[in-house]
Amino acid sequence: MKKYFIALLFLLASFPCFPQKSEIGAMVGTSFYLGDLNPRSLFGMSQLAGGIIYRYNFTPRWAIKANILFAKVAGDDAITNKKYERNLNFTSPITEISAQVELNFFKLYNERGHNFFSPYIFAGISVFSFNPQAEYDGTVYALQCLGTEGQGLAGEKDYYSLCNVAIPFGIGLKFNVSKHISIGAEWGMRYTFTDYLDDVGGNYYDNAALWELRGPAVAGLADKSEVKHEAGTGRGNSKTKDLYSFAGATITFKFGEADNSCNLRTNVKRKAVTSY
Repeated sequence: MKKYFIALLFLLASFPCFPQKSEIGAMVGTSFYLGDLNPRSLFGMSQLAGGIIYRYNFTPRWAIKANILFAKVAGDDAITNKKYERNLNFTSPITEISAQVELNFFKLYNERGHNFFSPYIFAGISVFSFNPQAEYDGTVYALQCLGTEGQGLAGEKDYYSLCNVAIPFGIGLKFNVSKHISIGAEWGMRYTFTDYLDDVGGNYYDNAALWELRGPAVAGLADKSEVKHEAGTGRGNSKTKDLYSFAGATITFKFGEADNSCNLRTNVKRKAVTSY
């Protein structure tokens, strides 16, 4: 995925309107998730996140943006959900590639004497990868391939995919601090189409059968409660999808001088104006 994004940047750079309308930079901030192990706590168990940005400004109001985001999310019943009888926890890295449309509330310019800041909203689409993990008996395990809810066993559903699609949306604020430098702050949510960012989304499988078929580690990770749950009882809420979020600061650098090659009117000589 990364090589396709880089190729896209070079392709856009070859277009005649690339200078000044284009920005490239970085963002750094924090990430968190909302799901079965953290249903309500905004910024609960926040993790460090960051990435790179490419933005193309069509007009002072409209822009498109491409991101590559590297983040981490985590949840723990004992911290963000207080369901100690279930006692599940996880961490997961996330790599996201997204395309977004931005709408500035005010017209935004990088010229002296013009408006230099604007709040904005954005929405788009992203593709992301994740890989939930948890510790058992001193060893960290990747959970998806273990089938903690019986995935892959006879009569059960297939393993969930570690790649998925999300809808990013949110708000931000931009400042053009100079002709070539812009800074900002942004907070966005990502609505995903998976319930397994945390490896929790269905019912408990028979724990004794998991022990026999897949070993003590899988059985222990599937149900960490002292009194094991009955097979078929709810391990997670299958009616809702997980979300993850990114909030952070951005800095971008604009390319080159003003380029009017796409505006045919600029090639027409203006008539001299006589002052009286």
